[in-house]
Amino acid sequence: MRIVGALIVIWLIIGGVAAWQRGYFGAAPGNCAEAGTIAITIAAGPLNYMGANPQITCELPQPSP
Repeated sequence: MRIVGALIVIWLIIGGVAAWQRGYFGAAPGNCAEAGTIAITIAAGPLNYMGANPQITCELPQPSP
């Protein structure tokens, strides 16, 4: 069980490094698409170095007037 936990932590650290190298941590995300892209990049982990470039598009509902 410890090995699985360690592998998950290493996977997420590698994803965090990939997001950092892409410059995602320069400023706070301005919308949900930027936040989602950062999260999915971290979750993709080492796949980022195998050509994965995950992008998220989303649109939050606007309040009615």
